[in-house]
Amino acid sequence: MNFPLYIAKRYVFSKSKNNAINIITGIASMGIIVGTLALFVVLSVFSGLRVFSLSFTNTIDPDLKVNPLKGKSLFINSAQEKQIAAIAGVASYSKIVEERVLFFFDGKEQVTYLKGVDTNYTKINAVSKSIYNGKWLRYNTAEVVVGYGITQKLSMGLFDFNNAFEVYVPRKGKAVIESEAEAFNKTALIPVGIYAISEDLDSKYVFSDLRLAQELLEYQPNQISAVELKLKPDANESDVIEKLNTVFQNKAEIKTRAQLNATLYKMLNTENIAVYLIFTLVIIIALFNLIGALIMMVLDKKSNLKTLYNLGAEVSDLKKIFLLQGSLLTVIGGIIGLIIGIIIVVLQQQFQLIMITESLAYPVVFSIQNVVIVMGTIIALGFISSLIASSRVTKKLLD
Repeated sequence: MNFPLYIAKRYVFSKSKNNAINIITGIASMGIIVGTLALFVVLSVFSGLRVFSLSFTNTIDPDLKVNPLKGKSLFINSAQEKQIAAIAGVASYSKIVEERVLFFFDGKEQVTYLKGVDTNYTKINAVSKSIYNGKWLRYNTAEVVVGYGITQKLSMGLFDFNNAFEVYVPRKGKAVIESEAEAFNKTALIPVGIYAISEDLDSKYVFSDLRLAQELLEYQPNQISAVELKLKPDANESDVIEKLNTVFQNKAEIKTRAQLNATLYKMLNTENIAVYLIFTLVIIIALFNLIGALIMMVLDKKSNLKTLYNLGAEVSDLKKIFLLQGSLLTVIGGIIGLIIGIIIVVLQQQFQLIMITESLAYPVVFSIQNVVIVMGTIIALGFISSLIASSRVTKKLLD
């Protein structure tokens, strides 16, 4: 067996004659275990919160979205539609028309997005499964599905035939406006469903039939705002984007789900990094105890080190003893903390021990990536701490 490793293992698993060193070493080991446990649990919690937060946008946002490179609309012909359908990796696509317009109900007004969708739209995302009340709209009708937040602001219900739910869309043209009819295209809508996803999204959209939206915005039949696509599970995203650019002759902007929600993703990543750095600092503070324990061990074993040195051991080998001892303490403490953390996270996932509300458990996600990050962090910091402490072993000390 390697000589420094053999001695280091003896020092790790045997008690010192000096009780103070045993206490400090125990405190250092406990600090490593608790620090590792805390870092893993917190990273798992933030992974859960990330998945929970993105689940709302995943419900309403497509895998890919083709937007006009200039202006608010683009034209798509039947040949382009066939080319899109033929792209390997595309499960389905939907044409949409989207614009901010004015809605009016019973003396109250609300400016939000009218989103005209075709029959394929429910294949792209799960909005139709998020209906809080009522049902999804029928196509080629004036039926609409409204967000829960919009209905709250307008004090509106479903199938209210006493008060009309109207939409006003500014008409195109620069002529002198003499009446309301000349200024707006308007029509009465029939709310048949209310969707509920999240506070922000519930106040964002009113879904209608694609043709109705095109008529209100004075669009041509082949003029749309965007194309939304759902990809197959095994699809190569970059290949699909490249082929879509060919279909639209590089005259359209293609965004992924992450790019559509760039601000949200950036915020979640920033929070994750900040939490990681904060708890890494906690571990660094805990490792000061390890440095102190190793230095005291060096002083306590000074006579033993002199004996080994006189028997022919090199100073570098004696340094390795304490480097390996500190590293072993760190690895063992890290593994114990990680095992406890994994047990806590798995128990929360399976049995929902901690609840936010009566129906919503605190979200956590067990991730191999978090295991690697935590173990890599604790090993790296432990090695650096042990290296600092082992540097106290010098030839001068042994003379």
